[in-house]
Amino acid sequence: MIKKSIAGIAFFMYVAMAVAIAQHTVTVTVVEAESRRPLPGASIHLHGTIYQGKSDAGGMVIIRNIKEGNYTITVSYLGYQTQQKHFTLTGNQQVDILLHRTTLLTDEVVVQATRATENTATTYKNISKADIAKSNVGQDIPFLLDQTPGVVISSDAGAGIGYTSMRIRGSDAQRTNVTVNGIPLNDAESLGSFFINLPDFASSVDNIQIQRGVGTSTNGAGAFGASLNIQTNTLNEEAYAELDQSIGSYRSLKNTIRLGTGLIDGNFSFDGRLSRISSDGYIDRATSNLQSFYLSGAWHGANSLLRANVFGGKEKTYQAWYGTPESRLTGDVAAMEAYAADDGLTTEETENLLNSDRRYNKYLYDNETDNYQQTHYQLLFSSAIADRLTLNTALHYTRGKGYYEQFRNQDEYIDYGLSPIVVNGQAITETDLVRQRWLDNHFYGMTYSFVYKNTDGLELTWGGAYNRYEGGHYGDIVWSEYPLFTAGGYPLHTDGGFGTAYRYYNGDATKADLNTYLKASYRLDKFSLFADVQYRRIDYAITGIDHDLRDLTQDALFNFFNPKVGITYQLSAASNLYASYAVANKEPVRSDFTDWPIEQTPKPEQLHDIEAGYRVRSQHFNIGLNGYAMLYKNQLVLTGQLNDVGSTLRTNVDDSYRVGLEFDGRWAPNAWFAWGATVAYSRNKIKNFTEIVGDVENFLPTTNISFSPDWVVSNELSFKPWKPFELALLSKYVSRQYLDNTGNSDRSIDGFFINHVRVAYHTPLWKLKNVGVTLLVNNIFNEKYASSGYTWGYYLSETDRVDYNFYYPQATANFLLGLNVKF
Repeated sequence: MIKKSIAGIAFFMYVAMAVAIAQHTVTVTVVEAESRRPLPGASIHLHGTIYQGKSDAGGMVIIRNIKEGNYTITVSYLGYQTQQKHFTLTGNQQVDILLHRTTLLTDEVVVQATRATENTATTYKNISKADIAKSNVGQDIPFLLDQTPGVVISSDAGAGIGYTSMRIRGSDAQRTNVTVNGIPLNDAESLGSFFINLPDFASSVDNIQIQRGVGTSTNGAGAFGASLNIQTNTLNEEAYAELDQSIGSYRSLKNTIRLGTGLIDGNFSFDGRLSRISSDGYIDRATSNLQSFYLSGAWHGANSLLRANVFGGKEKTYQAWYGTPESRLTGDVAAMEAYAADDGLTTEETENLLNSDRRYNKYLYDNETDNYQQTHYQLLFSSAIADRLTLNTALHYTRGKGYYEQFRNQDEYIDYGLSPIVVNGQAITETDLVRQRWLDNHFYGMTYSFVYKNTDGLELTWGGAYNRYEGGHYGDIVWSEYPLFTAGGYPLHTDGGFGTAYRYYNGDATKADLNTYLKASYRLDKFSLFADVQYRRIDYAITGIDHDLRDLTQDALFNFFNPKVGITYQLSAASNLYASYAVANKEPVRSDFTDWPIEQTPKPEQLHDIEAGYRVRSQHFNIGLNGYAMLYKNQLVLTGQLNDVGSTLRTNVDDSYRVGLEFDGRWAPNAWFAWGATVAYSRNKIKNFTEIVGDVENFLPTTNISFSPDWVVSNELSFKPWKPFELALLSKYVSRQYLDNTGNSDRSIDGFFINHVRVAYHTPLWKLKNVGVTLLVNNIFNEKYASSGYTWGYYLSETDRVDYNFYYPQATANFLLGLNVKF
């Protein structure tokens, strides 16, 4: 029933928007005040509507279907002072806007150099500061992006605080390129982005652009399956102070303070934030204790901008990454006992499993925690070095260090390169112990771009970056039940106070990443053309001993050439058609090097991405329709195999693809009602795949790619019966996901449909700029669902297979209540 209704959402929404009754037309022309030449590409927003458009080559935009009434129009253009104009509409009207050059260079220069715009032949979604603030009451960034097309989110702890994850079009974090002010955020080795290291970072974000597919080179060198371009706080000319406090289910708390000086002496500004978030988590013992800060200082000149940012976070989270066995979710006692015996659970662990529920957490050791601290330093400089030439450059350094601690029951001495001992005449080959696995990272480099624009529609961007990573990987035994001895018989002392430790492995990694690109775009009458070529060189070296005591010393060198082309045709001032073709290459992650013998290390992935779409904007509705074909060569997928320490293995498959359609629309027929919806449908397939489980191989001519649902649908109905108050219903449907690449429903995650309610009231009060209350009630119908998981198994015989599925249950009905006070 739900699938049948999904297919009609986009059609019904389109028809409903299209029948909005028109009355009048407003023609806006934007010219430079001094020369009176037209300014193409000026941003135009008609207040009281959702219309946001760009002026054409003649500096003009026509806004149709506007009812009579009082309106305000805001026009902005890079390097010019933003202008507002008020008018009363009683018939067709001409509005002329004169823009004067700004006396200050603003942060928009940095954004302009990296962002896709309406005339860019790619698919994207912009999320404004106001959009982010609506639901920013404590949950992590992926949860704030849940209503964007094709996004599936998950949380280890179940409620969006702690470790969270996000997939876009089925692409995981390793294939989603994330930049902050144009600087890479992805970990250089795992290629993932861990927002837990920057808790409450959303409170310092001005806007986010998501590009689905390969996107443009200006959005980051590592762009592959998708990109997130995050822009932190920009200039606020007035001084401010702001407090955010939240409480919620599972003893969740958030405390945030933000301060800003505004513009001092016409040139300087300073901003700061301190945050603290804590939660017990939905999953048993999945606690989070998070702190973060953000500091920014800027000098704004007439033609230059210098900004220094320092931000970071510290997290301590109790482990919840093991997941919940399927037998625990179904309550199958016999299956739980069989699993406990198969996986070697202790008596205490088995009792914990049998006596728990869907909130089960395997770990019982008091300090089974992840501990990590990360600090980012950014120095950003932008300058309009000539009338049509802009320079953007940045220096950056990130320092990260931390560990996760584990209790290990009866581990063998030999696994740590240690000799057994004799106690009371009995040989002891195993011991209980506590170990810590450490990361000690440095990441630094520079980015640059030169942007040239002329009045004939030509824009050239030459840019690139050099980044270097240096990371230490080591492990310590900090406590053991029995004494430890080296192979030479030398004793190693440990004590319960963790005063000393035995380092059982130690290794280093370096990664140098150089890229340069040249992008050209040209506007010719109603056509906008672009071409983009990027060269990327990666030198990755690993030395030392891994945690399984193997010597990992190896070096890999990659040279990638990534071309992109696109075309946009302007149907009208409010609508266009576009198409693009892009090639991207992606290096393997660290585990691909460490989990396989050196001679079997997987090859890099290659993606050919074809995008085509239609965009239209009006006073009452925005629509984006997009079709794509992501064609992979050597995509890295799960094989079904486990290595000798139980980690899942990935291998290259020769031919695989993702083909889909996306709809992103918003309809606001009046001031008190708005309807937003996204629909993403895709087919995600591997050709000629061989699953390997133990010694058994299963060949499948065509099969589904794991964690890639056919349908992802979101829906938001917003009601504002009076200006300070908003009531919104947010819904999300995700169809079945497979845990492996066999397309077998016995190893899959059931589809789910969940609903949330957001209630907000914001108003000035006395001398306060705002007092706001936001109530977010998640999963209001108490749906019991999981959004991620994994599987492993083996064959007892050629036909008798044993599988164990594990899931990450998400929270049932829960709430977060936030208070915002702005001075």
